[in-house]
Amino acid sequence: MAVSAVDSVVSKYDTGEAMCPYRLVLEHVTSRWGVLVLIELLDRPYRFSELRRAIGRVSEKMLTQTLQTLERDGLVHRDAKPVIPPRVDYSLTDLGREAAEQVRGLAVWTQKRLDVVQEARERYDASKAGAGSSEE
Repeated sequence: MAVSAVDSVVSKYDTGEAMCPYRLVLEHVTSRWGVLVLIELLDRPYRFSELRRAIGRVSEKMLTQTLQTLERDGLVHRDAKPVIPPRVDYSLTDLGREAAEQVRGLAVWTQKRLDVVQEARERYDASKAGAGSSEE
């Protein structure tokens, strides 16, 4: 049996382990705020407050944690300028740009196919509502 590219990448790590490096990076890149940070930073570097406004509805604490995690993974660059008041800019590294392009592709697909997903949800919910009354 042939091994696919995905299987060979995934098999390098024990994905069943909670602390598997593969899982952790995937979790960071695809987290709720990680996705939005990466997509926003594709456009240009942002200051913290600009990025927070661009993303919307993210707490300061959550954005800080997300940026630190993505920085630690080598996806985001933090540029602190020694001026008063302090100025910190966030941008993507080359690795981060690569990841962000992948995430944006998934976001574009989601946007294009949302109608189909919504129809599937409605069919599912209708079938469960009909089945629920007969199971009682």
